[in-house]
Amino acid sequence: MKLAESKKRKDKAAQDDIEAGRELQETVIRTLGTLDADRVYNNRPDFEADLLAAFEAEGVRIPAPLKKAILAALSERDDTADICRDSDGNPEPDSELRDYENVPLKEDIREYFDREVRPHVPDAWINETVRDESDGHVGRVGYEIPFNRHFYQYTPPRPLEEIEADIAGLEKDIVTMLREVVG
Repeated sequence: MKLAESKKRKDKAAQDDIEAGRELQETVIRTLGTLDADRVYNNRPDFEADLLAAFEAEGVRIPAPLKKAILAALSERDDTADICRDSDGNPEPDSELRDYENVPLKEDIREYFDREVRPHVPDAWINETVRDESDGHVGRVGYEIPFNRHFYQYTPPRPLEEIEADIAGLEKDIVTMLREVVG
């Protein structure tokens, strides 16, 4: 988040925005310095509460985008931490773990998921909000044409002796050309 920048033209208002942004940056840095650097949080709501309490103690109210940026900058993935939940108490999806599957067209998505995905990733789930515009069903319908599988004609490589002979011939040509250049 770029606090010490302004989208306004270069005039007094832009300078005021930049100065206010610099002051907010300094306040954020000073406030973050008051937090216990040795404490590791395994629960986002606990960290958010301590973070907001620290800003409250400084008398600063941070906007939501800045709070989100601070959380993103000071957080990291930890499989031992508590699951992050949204405001309704549902687990939040981790976009870095998102994956897609190509399900055969005539196969049921849930059967495929239970057979091919769930045994390997027990906490995986199907995003039911992604629906195809053409039929309204879960997932997008598309076709895969594996060109290599259908059209590739295997040709074995040339014998090693033939390749070595070609390389030796090229080396001779290069040496001859270098002699012509060098003189």
